[in-house]
Amino acid sequence: MKYSLIILSLLIVTSAHAELDPFSVYSLHAPSGCLDAEIGTEKLTLADLIEIGLCNNPSLNKGFMSVKSSEAEYGAAKSEYLPSLAATGSISADYSKNEYEGSDQGSPYSGSIALDWLLFDFGGRNARTEQTKAYLDAAGFTYNVLLQDTILSITKAYYTLLSNKAVLESAKISEKSFLKSYEESKKRYELGLVPLNDKLLAQTSYEQSKLTVIEADNAVQEASGNLAILLNLPPDTVFDLFLPKRTKDIIQLNISRNIQELIDMAVEERSEIKSKYKEQEAAKYNIDIAKSTALPSVSVGASISGNDNWRKNNPYQYGTSVGLQLSVPLFTGFKNTYNITKAQYDYEQANYSVTETIDTVKNEVWNAWQNYKTAFAAYDISKNVLESAKENQRVAFASYEVGRGSILNLLTAESQLASARQENASAFYNVLIAKANLYRTIGRF
Repeated sequence: MKYSLIILSLLIVTSAHAELDPFSVYSLHAPSGCLDAEIGTEKLTLADLIEIGLCNNPSLNKGFMSVKSSEAEYGAAKSEYLPSLAATGSISADYSKNEYEGSDQGSPYSGSIALDWLLFDFGGRNARTEQTKAYLDAAGFTYNVLLQDTILSITKAYYTLLSNKAVLESAKISEKSFLKSYEESKKRYELGLVPLNDKLLAQTSYEQSKLTVIEADNAVQEASGNLAILLNLPPDTVFDLFLPKRTKDIIQLNISRNIQELIDMAVEERSEIKSKYKEQEAAKYNIDIAKSTALPSVSVGASISGNDNWRKNNPYQYGTSVGLQLSVPLFTGFKNTYNITKAQYDYEQANYSVTETIDTVKNEVWNAWQNYKTAFAAYDISKNVLESAKENQRVAFASYEVGRGSILNLLTAESQLASARQENASAFYNVLIAKANLYRTIGRF
């Protein structure tokens, strides 16, 4: 008897430390095949950055562990369908002696094994298991939300960095253009063709253009640091990035352009809505759980116990028992009544939460669609404005060069061209960001 208890205890301890999955609940796997290229030595595409981010992003990894925790909780809930088995054992030295009587030694070894198995509880056990499964599914959809948010954040950070780099390049070009105007006004002033005011105005504009370059470079450094942090890399990481081709295909949508179809698609596919539906399902099961606590339950129990007192005439003894147990809650101070009512209110709240989330998603799609259309149109216009500004600056410089135009007209044309360059540099990437936002609102990438 004592040896059986020791062996059983060892088995229980061993299984407690092993990662077993008898109910096959662990289905979500960590990202694999992460990019192992050394950052800074190879050109990286957006897909490369996303791959790095999915492996390294702390928030996403935290969400992954939340799902794994929910899977384990679901496995624990399914264990209610199996009997529970508990073993107890003791080793003691018990010795007593009474006056005028002989000495007596107790039983040094004793132990018992008890089994308890719930047979029927009016659906409470099933409701608890299904509720846990619903919460697990909700956690999975919440993880999908984190996944899509991470992809969107990396995408926006990538395009923002490229946009800021393009702005920096346009600022440098504008600086050279202002320098050329300044040198021309300085030459004409030294020849006595224009007043000192012309030279000073051109010099001021040139100095301001240098300041613009410094500010643009700072924006590049900030955008690079933001991208690095998203990838859980040092902020001073230097990225060598592929530049997307400025073709119309890359900025156009690969899905329907009908806003109502986009909204319907979002309502069907957004993980936020699916998660709310699962929470609604869990809240409904909670009503069944609350009701079952007010109803009887039937379980079977069995036990075996024994002890060894080391006596030759009576070395050991043991006993067994088995039986059914009926548990009927008679009065709980109206606790069950209130719990049922609370569960019903929670279910109604979950219904409203679903409706609220759907309305929010519809509004997000509508706004993202409008922003995309605006960004698309702004990019087309920015190209025309840039061409017009280039021609205007060319004419203004040529007129000033031959003494027919004023320095104010030239500097105005230079400023307009600098703004047009910057707007065009940003507009292309603004379309890509708006496109990514729109895809995110409909639950696609």
